[in-house]
Amino acid sequence: MELTDDLLLRYSRHILLPEIGVAGQVRICDASVLVVGAGGLGCPVALYLGAAGIGRLLLADGDAVDLSNLQRQIGHGTAAIGENKAASLARSVRAINPEIDVQPIGQALADAALHEAVAAVDLVVDASDNFATRHAVNRACVLLGKPLVSGAAIGFSGQLAVFDSRQAPSPCYHCLFPDHADEPELRCAEAGVVSPLVGVIGAMQALEALKYLSGAGEPLIGRLLLWDGLRAEARVMRVPRDPACPVCGPAALQAG
Repeated sequence: MELTDDLLLRYSRHILLPEIGVAGQVRICDASVLVVGAGGLGCPVALYLGAAGIGRLLLADGDAVDLSNLQRQIGHGTAAIGENKAASLARSVRAINPEIDVQPIGQALADAALHEAVAAVDLVVDASDNFATRHAVNRACVLLGKPLVSGAAIGFSGQLAVFDSRQAPSPCYHCLFPDHADEPELRCAEAGVVSPLVGVIGAMQALEALKYLSGAGEPLIGRLLLWDGLRAEARVMRVPRDPACPVCGPAALQAG
């Protein structure tokens, strides 16, 4: 797309960065992103990606806004209680940037609907809150060759990784966290979460997405970032691809 004078002004602080510049901002404006989840992580992800000028933003969530969400889900206001989260968040993004196309998907994506949404975008951000969804999104991204920015937050701790199965060194989500359906998982509703933590991890997810799409810096591919909010410490671990992975391993890709 061509940046008008108004868009040059709107995105001028990006354009001033030599790592982004006009060419990188045009790539951002031409990009499409699917955000799976419009809750604690999805809110900052969508707000920052929308403000940054992502041309087409798909927001998927089947839940409704609840009073207990408002402590951390900054894309929803009190008046949105009872409203679908994707619709509420889309309205908040449009209020920040009416120049972009924001499409709410008011349902939990699965099977054919998930594959259709993943196929329609350049990059996927997993901002969901359960392993089943994360593994389903990961499988769709591997199958369709789409980069995936994954984040999670609970208590005072968060994690972040970027996956791109088209790159040989990149693991997939299953390589790090094998799918064990019988294992219990912690949810914010049971374990709690400090409100700014989802903002920290969500903002980093948005940053990784923008880096990937604009070509700036080095995406967090093949690495896992662990954030300890109580100690204000971050650790980055290198994670190899599992050659026997049933999702992204050679045998699985050939079968697919």
